[in-house]
Parts: sequence; C-alpha cells; structure tokens
Amino acid sequence: MKPEPPETEKDFGEDLKQRDLHVLGEEFRLKPISKPRGWPDVITVFLRSLTQHWDGKLIAVIVSGYDGDGAAALCGIKDVGGITIAQKLDTAGQPDMPESAIVSGCIDFVLSPEDIAQEIVKIAHAVSRDQ
Repeated sequence: MKPEPPETEKDFGEDLKQRDLHVLGEEFRLKPISKPRGWPDVITVFLRSLTQHWDGKLIAVIVSGYDGDGAAALCGIKDVGGITIAQKLDTAGQPDMPESAIVSGCIDFVLSPEDIAQEIVKIAHAVSRDQ
C-alpha cells in the first residue's frame, strides 16, 4: 500500500519552494534541481576555467542532466582546439544538458555512451601518434 500523498504545500516545507512539483497519477514528485537557485552553472565555470588554464588537449563530454549547464562554454572549448561531445538524446535519462549542448552549435559528435567511450579512445590514440 502506497503512503498517502501530502494534502498541502506546507507538508513539503522549504523543499517545495525550490523545486517544481508534478502530479503523476496518484503520486507527487519533485523535479530535481542540479544546483541551488542563484548559483553559477558549475560545469560551465569548470569548462571555461579549463580553456584558460589547461595546455593539453581538451575533450568536453556533456551527458544526461537537468538544465543547460555546460553548454555556454562549449564554443570556448572548440576555440582552443578542443573536441566536444554530447550524449544522444534518446539514450539520456534526462536530456536537458545534452540538448542544450547540441543547440549551442558547438558539438563535434552526438553519440551514445558506448560510442562516446570509443570516440575518446580514438582521439587519445590520434593525439599520442601526433606527439
């Protein structure tokens, strides 16, 4: 037997104010958030930092996740000669991040997780041959 869903917003406390509430059939679900509201897109900040402070070959991979974190930094990765990969939307449990990455226009490859791994191996072998 399933527990009774809360009858009022106050039963959700502060959690409800920070997340989206969805009703699916008889179940209440809160949509997860990837970062607290007002925080920077940490993946975007990380990728931008790499373009400024890393001298090696960059490969940025954007996989399943909520919101568009990371997408804003992908063109910068390409500008410094890096390679960008997004997960195929139909293989992502939550396609927001890879979809935003693809829409950015700065993605070299759109691949399944298995193909992402194979592509990274190919890239690594090509880089090692070039050195």
